[in-house]
Amino acid sequence: MYEGPVQNLIDEFGKLPGIGPKSAQRLAFHLLQAEPESVERLRSALQAVVEGVTYCEVCGTVAASERCRICSDPRRDPTLICVVEEPKDIEAIERTREFRGLYHVLGGALDPINGIGPNELRIAGLMRRVGGEVDGEEIAEIIIATDPNTTGEATSTYLARLLRPFPDLIVSRLASGLPMGADLEFADELTLGSALSGRRILSGGPAQAARSGGVLRPEQVDPAQPAVPAPGASASAPADPAAGPEIGYPGTESEAEESRGVSVPHRP
Repeated sequence: MYEGPVQNLIDEFGKLPGIGPKSAQRLAFHLLQAEPESVERLRSALQAVVEGVTYCEVCGTVAASERCRICSDPRRDPTLICVVEEPKDIEAIERTREFRGLYHVLGGALDPINGIGPNELRIAGLMRRVGGEVDGEEIAEIIIATDPNTTGEATSTYLARLLRPFPDLIVSRLASGLPMGADLEFADELTLGSALSGRRILSGGPAQAARSGGVLRPEQVDPAQPAVPAPGASASAPADPAAGPEIGYPGTESEAEESRGVSVPHRP
């Protein structure tokens, strides 16, 4: 529509995520009317991003030095690692003020259709961190916080399988369900089903019979209480102490359930 540098600038703005043709046009004409000092600051900032941005050698997020501020903080718990897809996900979790461990940025999610496999992500770096020690302490728990979509669930399942050979390592997945302030009538089937399967006990003991909606998972039952045998299971069969704790849905694991990752109790 326009000619010369203006149209070139509009085209470049239009390539940015979330910027449509109208927004790109407004940005271009805003720069045409802006003060030269403002344009120069923008140019300097863009140049600094290209030349000066580094990535943390530990977690892989953007940083101003070899280590980011989180990995350099001695108050963080080095035995607890939260795995995210992008650096922006770290800020979202930090806003909750509920997590005091470290992070690991994968740099995306598994997407074979677009040519993104394990070698394109920082999965090898995560395995090295799990296999090593930090300040003489081993990693105790990995929290998989990938997006709750197709690629995020595939990445979660893949990581859970890779980490199974570590018997003392707890692997958990962020819960999903209804958001605060939502109405049930507007919830989709997948979200509501996930909220039902991940429900937690408010009162009452586990000795009650299983109700419609599924059997409570092991992490939803107080370990101090006797476990309720699954439907059809023999109540007289003793548990084998050498078999170790079951992970996920004992004896009823399916591909649909396995895609949710490994479900285990949170580390105290």
